[in-house]
Amino acid sequence: MTEEPAVLDLMDSESAYAEELGAVYQGDSRERLKELPDDCIDLVVTSPPFALQHKKEYGNEDQEGYNDWFMEFAEEVYRVLAPHGSFVIEIGGAFQKGWPKRSTYQFKLITRLVEEGNFDLAQDFYWYNPAKLPNPIEWVNVRKIRVTDAVTHIWWLSKDANKDSAVEEGEQPSPEANNQRVLQEYSDSQKDLIETGDYNDGKRSSGWDIDAESFANENEGSIPDNLIEGFSAGNVLEKLDEISAEEFIGMVAGEDPEDLSAGDLLRILGMGGPTADNLVEASNTASNTHYLKMCREFGFDAHPARFPRQIPEFFIDFLTPNPPYDDWDRGELDRPVVLDIFAGSNLTGQIAQQKGRYWLGFEKEKKYIETSRFRFMAEEEIRQSLDDEQSDIGEFAEIGDD
Repeated sequence: MTEEPAVLDLMDSESAYAEELGAVYQGDSRERLKELPDDCIDLVVTSPPFALQHKKEYGNEDQEGYNDWFMEFAEEVYRVLAPHGSFVIEIGGAFQKGWPKRSTYQFKLITRLVEEGNFDLAQDFYWYNPAKLPNPIEWVNVRKIRVTDAVTHIWWLSKDANKDSAVEEGEQPSPEANNQRVLQEYSDSQKDLIETGDYNDGKRSSGWDIDAESFANENEGSIPDNLIEGFSAGNVLEKLDEISAEEFIGMVAGEDPEDLSAGDLLRILGMGGPTADNLVEASNTASNTHYLKMCREFGFDAHPARFPRQIPEFFIDFLTPNPPYDDWDRGELDRPVVLDIFAGSNLTGQIAQQKGRYWLGFEKEKKYIETSRFRFMAEEEIRQSLDDEQSDIGEFAEIGDD
């Protein structure tokens, strides 16, 4: 029997399911957050329902009441974050109903999060989706008076930013030094990168891997050379020679080989990429991932609003340290804890587990929780689980007939 993860000790209620390093809990996150002790979470990464004009099946607030609604979550997030903790929010914009002009709801929200919620805005990021469909149709396609809305805001909020250096030469970070990347132990090459701007070796890279698909028009689907400077076929072959076939299979588990770009391969091999900037480019067009295939195979609807894996992956790498955690003493537990308060299909939890972090996911809708577990199960395990559930239902019905 697999030992229950220590992160379960932070919660009072029973989980919907638990995996090796984390668990999902059903319910309104405003209530689930109240179960957590103060200062126990190292990173919250989430994509809340946006304030769109039309109601979605997963539920979303209208623009008029959205910010009041969201601030109720933010208050609890601030309480549960550790002093060095970060709150990362991917949030889309919207047009005002019936008019070709933008709503300013998300800009008013970030102002409230800083002025009322006491968060510091560490940095703003932008997710550019080159495959985004034209929307809204009337303004973009019919009247042609606006262009496709292909960029979504991502806000990195800090609980307690300051001007101290995260890591001083030859010294450990002070407890008060909790600004950007404070949790990272920098490699020598990364220190050189910070000081000189020279390319790093990616041992603990926060470099961004650009999806080749985004450059299809100008580069025929290949990653431009300047983005993979320092990497050659020889480098990759040398890296592959260091790992066994079994290790490599484990590293690519859950990936769709047809969707893997050269940048994805470098990421999987831990070879990093270019110095990160705040433009996150990901097409989010993968259609044959394990999660989606299993939903189709067993007749379940996949969550309709999934963000790309690059978003939680980047921020987990960027804002929490990599294992081993022999000397980790900054958090509530013996390794960092990552939380998604709008877990949906639980991609954040899957990425956190793959990277050796503890994780928690809060999700209101039971149907999304049921399919999110597919991310952690092989096809035969899913089949057996569903067969067992049907058997239990049949036995219950027979008891009822008696």
